[in-house]
Amino acid sequence: MLKNIAEDLRNCLPLETMLSSEHRALQKIQSRPEPTIHVDAFLYDEDFIDSLCEEGKMSRNYCMVCGSHQTAPLGFISHSFSLMELKFIYHHVLPDLSGKVLVDVGSRLGTVLYGGYLYSSALQLYGVELNGDFCQLQEMIIKKYQFTDRIKVLHADICTQGSLLQNADVVIMNNVFEYFLDEAVQARAWEYISHNVRKQGSLLVTVPSLEESLSGLQINIQLSPWVEEVPLNYDVYPEKDIDREALEQIHLYKIL
Repeated sequence: MLKNIAEDLRNCLPLETMLSSEHRALQKIQSRPEPTIHVDAFLYDEDFIDSLCEEGKMSRNYCMVCGSHQTAPLGFISHSFSLMELKFIYHHVLPDLSGKVLVDVGSRLGTVLYGGYLYSSALQLYGVELNGDFCQLQEMIIKKYQFTDRIKVLHADICTQGSLLQNADVVIMNNVFEYFLDEAVQARAWEYISHNVRKQGSLLVTVPSLEESLSGLQINIQLSPWVEEVPLNYDVYPEKDIDREALEQIHLYKIL
């Protein structure tokens, strides 16, 4: 079913799955030192990208002299989890979610919500998304696939959702602020998260690690009194079937 959802979403979005309303993220990706393109890992797996390259619709390389996409490997960035990453999170990272509430911060296309609906017994899955265009896409999928009983999408700034965060059993944050907010606003958002995600024993799943997300910001969040990292076993799948590097970006924390 997730493959059908991916196909529906591919039909609604340009190849790079970035919307013109995402000005800051587009600028940030374009300003990276090596040419980088946004490829949504949920919509386009490695095989799909290979087939697009064969058809000439996409390239994995660029020319180091003129910047055209000819010779050196291009950087790829995704703001969604791939199918493999979703399975890893729900089958191997998180415990049984029966009766639990999960919040996805910056739910974008809704992949974490659909994965949670199909791969977990979570009581309620909330997506909080600032971009109205993405909220509409999520609502379309939720209605079409009849997910409305357990999924709710909120068109809102996460910094207005204190009670939702305070009551969440699981909070998921995938590359959530870096590309979309300037550093001062990122710092405020992280302060808000750290003040409100406080339910003892609740879980926080992040990509990348909290240390990496906070490292470049003018911020004073002490991690050791707030969270404890839970070591993950990244060897649960045969090496040939996975992108090990992508799995190693996933971090799990328990709220103290």
